[in-house]
Amino acid sequence: MKLSRNDRISGLYAVTPDETDTEELLRKVRLALVGGTRLLQYRNKIANRGARLEQARALRDLTCEFEVPLIINDDVLLALDTDADGVHLGSSDGSLADARKVLGSSKIIGMSCYNRMELAHDAVKRGADYVAFGSFFVSKVKPGAVTATTGMLRQAHGEISVPIVAIGGITLHNAPELLEAGADALAVISALFGARDIQREARRFADLMTP
Repeated sequence: MKLSRNDRISGLYAVTPDETDTEELLRKVRLALVGGTRLLQYRNKIANRGARLEQARALRDLTCEFEVPLIINDDVLLALDTDADGVHLGSSDGSLADARKVLGSSKIIGMSCYNRMELAHDAVKRGADYVAFGSFFVSKVKPGAVTATTGMLRQAHGEISVPIVAIGGITLHNAPELLEAGADALAVISALFGARDIQREARRFADLMTP
């Protein structure tokens, strides 16, 4: 019997861009939250540890203000240090079991499964709270990423008992086909934070996902 999906992992899942200016990052994220972002992932591949800690702590305060979960990309210890709501792990970011030991049973742990259904099934068995597939379209952030298909997304929707996140090159134009195929949440970076009006773009994404 398929379990009910976690309401906390649904809708617009905003993933932060690489931004060294903390005030500018907070400005952009606030606009995305006002627009209807349901989940925020802090991802910064260019900042040093000190800057990432500063930014993550500031985002923790901001997401608490909006009652939106904060997920830390790749870094379990940063999630612990900032009391984030959870962590998102890739294939080379350590084991789910180790992350669970560090963070505890109440935190969210998501796993990247790329285009491999066996990774998703294994992640669920090991206690993942959600699984992410992609890239579904050409991504500006990861142009060489493996490609996932909507057919695989439909299969996952029928087999996987936790929320499913789609990521990779998602825009307002192609988002509906991913939602129709079974995605519970859409992880968006460039189309959201690269928009002239971030709040308006977030609202348009959110409206797509409102029943």
